[in-house]
Amino acid sequence: MRAPAWLRWLDPLTVMIVAVLVLGLLVPVSDDVGALLDTVRTVAIVLLFFLYGARMPTREVVDGLRRFRLQGSMLAATFLLFPLLGLAVQLLPDAVLAPDLQRGLLYLSVLPSTVQSSVVMTSIARGNVAGAITGATISNVLGVLLTPLLVAVLLGATGAGLDGSAVTGILLQLLLPFVVGQCVQPWIGAWLRRHGPLTRVTDRSTILLVVFTSVSEAQAQGAWDDLTVGALAVLLVVCAVVLTVMLVVTWRGGAALGLDRGDRIALLMCGSKKSAATGLPMAAVLFAPAVAASVALPVIAFHQLQIVVCAVLARRLAASAPPDDPA
Repeated sequence: MRAPAWLRWLDPLTVMIVAVLVLGLLVPVSDDVGALLDTVRTVAIVLLFFLYGARMPTREVVDGLRRFRLQGSMLAATFLLFPLLGLAVQLLPDAVLAPDLQRGLLYLSVLPSTVQSSVVMTSIARGNVAGAITGATISNVLGVLLTPLLVAVLLGATGAGLDGSAVTGILLQLLLPFVVGQCVQPWIGAWLRRHGPLTRVTDRSTILLVVFTSVSEAQAQGAWDDLTVGALAVLLVVCAVVLTVMLVVTWRGGAALGLDRGDRIALLMCGSKKSAATGLPMAAVLFAPAVAASVALPVIAFHQLQIVVCAVLARRLAASAPPDDPA
């Protein structure tokens, strides 16, 4: 029996994240178990960012920088326009959107783009897949440095900026493993790229562990007590508005820049997305558990929304492609 269309649009990772989130709410861990899970989480994050560095071909990233208009527009959308929208959300009254959720949307706005879903959607829409791969990869490479920097600058005024321990965490848990991974990439990078399931399991396991530990610890501290169904509904509406703005601006902006159809599709798919795979583990390093849990919710909500909406757009763009376009 064929699954309903709406069910096929659900991202399996998001389904698992939501399931683990609910588990963390229902089964808050004890202090001793929490301390053990924190240690395991730290090791998993270090391994995750080591693998990020080890499987990214440095040559491809450097070569991709030569497509200045496409790569520059992707980076501008991800690290300039998106943060401006995140700052605009902070102007909403607290009665409309809770301050914790506003802060989460601001954190979302400074994350790098996705890699896998951006490339898949670009391929479905018959766009420039090579450009999408390079652009999304460069976004994630730079995100290791730019996201913590933007968090320090933009979220400092909210009381969630970086302190000394967070800076140490960035250096030891994010940047150093990534650099070490890039150093050994010539020897193990090809093997890792051939064994995609291994790295996907590491990615997903780390994300699920981060979500469970952050939510469980936050629940024990009462961080979720004020969350209501109405607040979740408003969050989804705000996420939809932000996504709509980014989709319109990247598509029309690509035309204004003179990009061809394939590059416009790559810009649309990469410039409008944010990475939960990077954002959730990074939040565990940058913030205290209660804060990490509050910023995780907008990341999860936006992640699922972008998958569903861009899947629809990709199919429509593919159907409207000129007959002589490559399949």
